[in-house]
Amino acid sequence: MPLTPFTKKVSIKRTLTAAVAAATLATAASASAQTLRFAHVDPDDWTTSKKGAAGQVFKNLVEAETDLTVELYPAGSLGGETELIEGAQDGTISIAMVSGAYANFCEAVAVTDIPYTFPSAPVAWEVMDGEFGTALAEHCLQETGLRTLAYGETGFRHFTNSVRPIHSPEDMEGLKFRVQTIPLYLEMVEGLGAEPQGIAWGEVPTALATGVVDGQENPISVIYGNNFYEFQDYLTLDRHVYGVDHILINDEIFQSLSEEQQAAVKRAAVVAGTTGRAVQQFNSAEGISKLAAEGMEITQPTAEQMEAFREAAQPPVQAYLTEELGDDAEWIERLSSAVEEASARF
Repeated sequence: MPLTPFTKKVSIKRTLTAAVAAATLATAASASAQTLRFAHVDPDDWTTSKKGAAGQVFKNLVEAETDLTVELYPAGSLGGETELIEGAQDGTISIAMVSGAYANFCEAVAVTDIPYTFPSAPVAWEVMDGEFGTALAEHCLQETGLRTLAYGETGFRHFTNSVRPIHSPEDMEGLKFRVQTIPLYLEMVEGLGAEPQGIAWGEVPTALATGVVDGQENPISVIYGNNFYEFQDYLTLDRHVYGVDHILINDEIFQSLSEEQQAAVKRAAVVAGTTGRAVQQFNSAEGISKLAAEGMEITQPTAEQMEAFREAAQPPVQAYLTEELGDDAEWIERLSSAVEEASARF
């Protein structure tokens, strides 16, 4: 029997109603049985990897408290940090735990890498977990569509070299240091009187062994874990940059979760970030002893010497960032004020 205009409308309406109902049921089912993909570039071993420990803690807590499933993708299995951030933005990755590369997506993040800004880890934690970190997270959410669930740490970076002990910027003159190919690091090393060399990570051991460079800079866990003591005789605990880890979630995915799931995810991320900090601190403290046992001569600059490092390195980096950030340069002063306030409590 041919359909009349009326029966056609009824049929279309029923079809649309059924489609909407099916979509609603599918969305509800997806929200209740959703899988979160958590990716980072560190090894999975929680005893040696801050991000590895954070990921495993996050997975265990979320799965214990909700019906969500968390899949872990460690060791750069889904790409480098840039690819992980891009994946989180397009939703193919739910959560990315990253560090320095985030400044390429939210430029204000770069201010946390201003050398000799954080005098200690507790001050850094106070700043990042307080009003400054909250405001930075909100700013970056608007810039990137990624919600910062919590902060962890990559830890303090230090200089090593094969020529002489370094007690002051004058001791760095004439030395070549491998650094990341990031303008901020190039400005910092030049400000300290040394010559920066941008060398790919995979080429660093050969560059150190053959004398292409005299030294490099990294956290203690990286220095020990990569056996740099085989090529480097001197370690200076100058704490020139404190690396921040960002635990980021695609905001559309986050908003698709129920309120209970969102709360559980946020709690788990805070515990994960704190766990990562603890693992990093333990490995750094233990690593100093291990490096000494391997024969490295370790120098701890005095307060006066640290001030000399700060006065040499900060101005060129701040000048570079002021020009580079434009309106976002206000974050330099906001961070400085937050650090000053937190330092008064430690």
